[in-house]
Amino acid sequence: MARRSLGFLSCGTGNPIDDCWRCDHHWEKNRQKLADCAIGFGKHAIGGRDGKIYVVTDPSDHDPVNPKPGTLRYAVIQDEPLWIIFARDMTIKLKEELLMNSFKTIDGRGVSVHISGGPCITVQYVTNIIIHGINIHDCKRGGNAYVRDSPTHYGWRTISDGDGVSIFGGSHVWVDHCSLSNCNDGLIDAIHGSTAITISNNYLTHHNKVMLLGHSDTYKQDKNMQVTIAFNHFGEGLVQRMPRY
Repeated sequence: MARRSLGFLSCGTGNPIDDCWRCDHHWEKNRQKLADCAIGFGKHAIGGRDGKIYVVTDPSDHDPVNPKPGTLRYAVIQDEPLWIIFARDMTIKLKEELLMNSFKTIDGRGVSVHISGGPCITVQYVTNIIIHGINIHDCKRGGNAYVRDSPTHYGWRTISDGDGVSIFGGSHVWVDHCSLSNCNDGLIDAIHGSTAITISNNYLTHHNKVMLLGHSDTYKQDKNMQVTIAFNHFGEGLVQRMPRY
């Protein structure tokens, strides 16, 4: 069916992801409904649906090993499922990569949240991640530093690539309605056995190496990678990899 013909099944947009939650005028009272709205191979990514709401009140990121409560880093490393939202508009300049723990949602709806000017988001060997409604841009390389990835563990990180969202051995990941631009390497890269991913409704601009699915033809673990790419806007100033697979 043509996309414009989907409207009779919806509240009007013809986008099945958006209609799933936007049709509810009080969606902010049931934010976790978003977890039921994905399509494609990442549709079973529930993020922090079964956990508490965590409100980020502090945009700072001074200590990647001992993050302050109230910061985004403190939220994403917790072992329990969390649905992470933001108290107000904010710009977060990360000191090192944001290493996410499993069963987390970063939900930027209702505010303007920018992650920029430092290393950005890494989804490494974890599962059930939703990243929605975040502006991710001007990401830099990080590393040669200790970074915490759970309440009980931190480790030494070598130099990162400077991706906007790096999915490395991750599964059940959904990146939706994010704006991404001008990062050091890729905007969204999925490599090293990552699978069950949906990348949807994102706005991608002003970048060279846009999206990479699998880093090498000889890496056999990526042979069965499953990624759905739907309703994204590949905008102005892009050069290549839209996507490269």
